[in-house]
Amino acid sequence: MAKLAVTWVKSTIGYKADQKATIESLGFKRMHQTVVHEDNQAIRGMIQKVRHLVEVAEAE
Repeated sequence: MAKLAVTWVKSTIGYKADQKATIESLGFKRMHQTVVHEDNQAIRGMIQKVRHLVEVAEAE
């Protein structure tokens, strides 16, 4: 199965608490961190919710 590399690039300051919780649930601890997840519908939904705060690329 494919993997996605997600990088947190924009601060959550000024955004709603549910978006901050989504960033945390994706596994981010600090900005400019990259986490790798399996490509599935649940992860895609979380990425869609915070698409303005993260960058996504295919991981190897």
